Amino acid sequence: MILVTGATGNVGRHVVGELLCAGAKVRALSRDPASARLPGEAEVAHSDEPPMDGVTAIFLNPAAFWNGADDLLARAVDHGVRRVVVLSSAAALDPDPSNDIAVRHLRIERAVEDSGMEWTFTRPGEFATNALAWRDAIRAGDPVREPYAAGRTTMIHERDIAAVAAKALLTDDLVGARPVLSGPEALTRPEQLRLIGQATGRPVRFEEITPEEARKELLSRPYMREGIADVLLRLRAESVDHPAEPTGEVERITGRSGRTFAEWAADHADDFC
Repeated sequence: MILVTGATGNVGRHVVGELLCAGAKVRALSRDPASARLPGEAEVAHSDEPPMDGVTAIFLNPAAFWNGADDLLARAVDHGVRRVVVLSSAAALDPDPSNDIAVRHLRIERAVEDSGMEWTFTRPGEFATNALAWRDAIRAGDPVREPYAAGRTTMIHERDIAAVAAKALLTDDLVGARPVLSGPEALTRPEQLRLIGQATGRPVRFEEITPEEARKELLSRPYMREGIADVLLRLRAESVDHPAEPTGEVERITGRSGRTFAEWAADHADDFC
């Protein structure tokens, strides 16, 4: 039995699907099991009191454990769980101690290492699903406002993250590994928006704004903190002179090419309509 935390999230939902397709038994955690809309083959349990009986491996999404996963890990050890695969972040590579995203993920990674269980830390870069933040503007026909138009990032499809996580859960190939995951191409924001426009058939406009304007807009979002907003803007600034490069890890691990942003846009075209 594999326990999937954050099972209704962008990545977790696909981890559940990958595992079921491989014939694994899955216990999927949700804060609201009644509305989880997960495949019937999955056992759905409440995330507040996850049953550990029979669990041999865990997919751990830190987003559900920002206050720490120590209790979950202690229960896992007590129940003989053998392996933990963490949805970590490429931000963990950033040596800047002010990067709160890195600090939080590294804290989870260290706790998992200290547990004594086998582990894999998947470290994806920017999620393609971050583009869903543009949904309202595109639907309204308004320009998408972003700074650093020349910056290039390697947005990764959530299905590719899930495929790597499933490989780590089902095989011994990635035990003790920290693969840094990326999409197969580096694109600017205008290029990404052009692909969304092609997928949706809708006119999509881009408007470059200053970092100061972008910071103000970021801080207007629910749950956004100043430290995280500043880190995101710093990384965007760095992507101009030091654009992200595809790591090739998705292809190496899964045996197939990573999905392009055009494929992601086609998969999510309805979200923008």
